[in-house]
Amino acid sequence: MNRLQKFGPLLGLIVVFTLFALLRPKHFPRADNLEIMMLQTTVVGIGALGMTAVIVSGGIDLSVGSVIALATVVVATLLNRGWSPLSAAGGGVVAGMICGTISGLLITRLRLAPFIVTLGLWGALRGAAKGLANEQMIVAPGTWLNQLLTALPDDRRWMLVPPGVWLLAVLAVLMAAVLRYTRFGRHVFAIGSNEQTARLCGVPVERQKLFVYMLGAGLAGLAGVLQFSYLTVGDPTTATGMELDIIAAVVIGGASLAGGEGTILGSIVGALIMTVVSNGCTKMEFPNWVQEIVTGGIIITAVALDRFRHRRET
Repeated sequence: MNRLQKFGPLLGLIVVFTLFALLRPKHFPRADNLEIMMLQTTVVGIGALGMTAVIVSGGIDLSVGSVIALATVVVATLLNRGWSPLSAAGGGVVAGMICGTISGLLITRLRLAPFIVTLGLWGALRGAAKGLANEQMIVAPGTWLNQLLTALPDDRRWMLVPPGVWLLAVLAVLMAAVLRYTRFGRHVFAIGSNEQTARLCGVPVERQKLFVYMLGAGLAGLAGVLQFSYLTVGDPTTATGMELDIIAAVVIGGASLAGGEGTILGSIVGALIMTVVSNGCTKMEFPNWVQEIVTGGIIITAVALDRFRHRRET
């Protein structure tokens, strides 16, 4: 991995942040706005942790937005049935892992393309979320889950950032260690680099792919728990299009859609870049369509640079 690929996303984040800080010095770099941007990054960031492993393995998962919506509904439903907040949150994560298991089995056992499988589940899981919620938002009793992604009150300023942001930081460190130092992580990179070679070297490709999709969807389920915390309701229509934000964060962070390349730090930086651009455009009072064009242009540029680099290497 050359230096431009390794530090390019971080340099891009610094440039974008500095640009908006200079254009809106009284509004953009304020402490309260920085806290808002961290909160806005958390859900996409946790989803991007799992998506990094999926993309590094040479796959893709278009169903994560629907998994997030389903998880919010599951958490709200379980809370209304008297489950403890921790058990309800665990139920949301387990629901995500079940979805990932279905994806992984269809991909590994039936040899179906990940794009087709997860595109189908994108619609099916969204429908399941709407059916479980009876096509309406589910209001749940207030618990400590609602405080994971809210601005810190004065008596908890010692935490520096909300609990959900700390959770993202801890999980990012753990995921980075897993991909870098464990046999599972080495297998993920090997499969993404050359699946046939990995198979010949004794890597249990099907089993590892199944674990990758379970992990990715499980983290999407956890992102759904945080989305519930942000919304305070179970909403089957939430996170529409968020799968594209999550994939974009990973790609902007330097991962290759061809597989075999990607870092957790890069994905987090990619998520931050998207948040900074969105927030900065809002502070500049740009209409939504301008923000969408800018974000789309950043994604296309990131993919184009990746393709150009691969052509030079070959």
